[in-house]
Amino acid sequence: MERNLIVLFILFVLGVPFVKADEQPSMTALVTPQNVDFKICTRSYILPAEKLFYMAVASAKENKFTVDEIQSKTGYILFTAAGKQYLASVVKIDDTKSMLKITPTNNNYFFAPGIVLNFFRYIDLNGATPLVTLTKS
Repeated sequence: MERNLIVLFILFVLGVPFVKADEQPSMTALVTPQNVDFKICTRSYILPAEKLFYMAVASAKENKFTVDEIQSKTGYILFTAAGKQYLASVVKIDDTKSMLKITPTNNNYFFAPGIVLNFFRYIDLNGATPLVTLTKS
């Protein structure tokens, strides 16, 4: 019993996580370049396309990606992250649903999946936030 406590203490001091491997991806897995499946790069939302577009712009800014170009009429954002360029495209499905697709511009799907997952995570967490028009007072 005492030996088990010592081992647990050593693991705690070394910073070994006590989470099962299948519960969440590790930080190393998110930042290590690897082949990313196209399914990970697309996500549908119950949001109008215009709101999803603005949420995507906010996500790029919040994740500290460099926004290279924005086309609001066609619904795409060209941004750079970790030295690679990506294209975020918003597609309208109907009045209440839309889809966001994030793809590398060179079609090389060998990159850190955390770029795409963090982009989606921001929208998942803040998608219910209402859009507000700012007026000059």
